[in-house]
Amino acid sequence: MKWNKMNVKKHINHILLKNGLIIDPFNQKSFEGSVLVKNGRIAGVGDFETSRSDDVFEIDCNNKIITHGFCDLHVHFRDPGEDDKEDLESGARSALAGGFTRVCLMPNTKPPIDSPELINFITQKAKQLPIHIHPIGAVTKYQEGKLLTEMNLMYKEGAVAFSDDGLPIQNGGVMRAALEYSSFLNVPVINHAEDECIRANGLVNEGIVSTHLGLEGNPDIAESVMVQRDLELAEYTGATLHVPHVTSKKAIDHIKRMKSQYSRITAEVTPHHLFFNDEDLMDYDTNLKVAPPIRSEEDRIALISGVKDSIIDCIATDHAPHRLEEKETTFDIASCGMIGLESCFGAVNKVLCVDNNTKIEKVIDSLTLNPRKIMGFNADLFSLDTTAEIIILDAKKKWKFSLKDIQSKSENSPFIGKQLIGKVLYTISKNFLATI
Repeated sequence: MKWNKMNVKKHINHILLKNGLIIDPFNQKSFEGSVLVKNGRIAGVGDFETSRSDDVFEIDCNNKIITHGFCDLHVHFRDPGEDDKEDLESGARSALAGGFTRVCLMPNTKPPIDSPELINFITQKAKQLPIHIHPIGAVTKYQEGKLLTEMNLMYKEGAVAFSDDGLPIQNGGVMRAALEYSSFLNVPVINHAEDECIRANGLVNEGIVSTHLGLEGNPDIAESVMVQRDLELAEYTGATLHVPHVTSKKAIDHIKRMKSQYSRITAEVTPHHLFFNDEDLMDYDTNLKVAPPIRSEEDRIALISGVKDSIIDCIATDHAPHRLEEKETTFDIASCGMIGLESCFGAVNKVLCVDNNTKIEKVIDSLTLNPRKIMGFNADLFSLDTTAEIIILDAKKKWKFSLKDIQSKSENSPFIGKQLIGKVLYTISKNFLATI
């Protein structure tokens, strides 16, 4: 396997990040200063004295941002079963390149992660990798939507949430039982929100564009109907629900209304649903075939407002690697999904901050503090002696995303050739330093 150029060093004793803008999401503070990392742990933040030493690796952060490493609640690393698309190691490198120091793996592998043994397989295999990797367990055996998995035993082995990702739980009774059980464990259930009967064979958002393309449409109500069902079930059971990859204004409206009366609801949006609308599919680019689909410009604008108004809590990539032959085919049989870790910050920073005047702190919250809160991870990452999860950003850097920027084994990205704004320059995680 030939990797694109990314320098990753391990066990640097002292790293000094000098004179940057430190954005601390946990304490909601921004200030000029430096950060010192000793043996992979935070040893100083802001103003502090350092002794002159030959073994200090210094990084000039002038006009750069120093902040927490990103956390992604929704990635697919295809291990076990399809590690020619991605494995834990290649996925970890993709994450480092995008500034992600912590990710949660969806369970739709082959076989699906639906047992304590497979949860343990992931946690043990991930120990030596340069990022923190957390498995999400399947809700039902074989992801068939019928029998609940051994959720308690999976939780004890390290499952941080439960989902049948990609396969919506159609049976409301099963979803209710899953929510009730998860409430005892105090972890979220994540349900791919699509009513399969309404979606039918829809390939793209139902509307003028689907008619023009001659492709079967997937209406926005396929999502919003399922979102509303799950919201009501969550409130009824007193459980925690996380709504993945929201795409439609109707779903946003439902989430906003429920959040006003019930607090245990969170939601995510992907960079590609913020960046593209269904008119971008006019050339039948199969890299834009995703589930749920890219929707209208009205929906895209609603998603942007949802992030700005905190209706949507976090940004998650839904990084989904595929083989070349699974994408370079006709639109109707192409696989759904795209890779997204390496291009994430440049895409969302452009859309939210540059194009829509969102504060950079809001975007950073959506990629750092909020996803960690949802999963119950430590979010106070600048406190002394904490294991370092740090990135250095150039929020103004303009760059064109290309194949050389991809560390994944797969290349299925519609962002190739797109002008992005904002780039991760360095990632520090588990005593590794990645220079991107």
